[in-house]
Amino acid sequence: MTIKKLIPALLAIGAFAVSMPAVAARDDSQRGEAKLAKILDGRSAGKPVKCLDPSQRRNMQVVDRTALVFKDGDTYYVNRPDGVNFLTWGDIPVFNVWGSELCSKDIVHLHDSSTFMPGATMVMGEFVPYRRNG
Repeated sequence: MTIKKLIPALLAIGAFAVSMPAVAARDDSQRGEAKLAKILDGRSAGKPVKCLDPSQRRNMQVVDRTALVFKDGDTYYVNRPDGVNFLTWGDIPVFNVWGSELCSKDIVHLHDSSTFMPGATMVMGEFVPYRRNG
């Protein structure tokens, strides 16, 4: 093979390799959105709230690259932090809480669940309550 034919082939392979992480992240995000939709099936969004008190955030679930979901009784509070594209099920969110409530604009540091090594930092958004229809 001549160098003239080899260069376009190498460029094509390189472009494909560079695009793979973006495709994987998009697929993870789509799976996260589907998982969140399944969790919220049969529920409707209410008016967002700025803060959750400690009793409202006892049960938390991480939805990959999508949201943090807090369950309080029959209500789910969904938070889509800034930087959520870094969030995975293997992360332990560590919240910087000012006072007793977890609020929008509070900082979340992600740590790897197996090594507890620090990772990305996110900023909490508003909490959208979802309640059963009817």
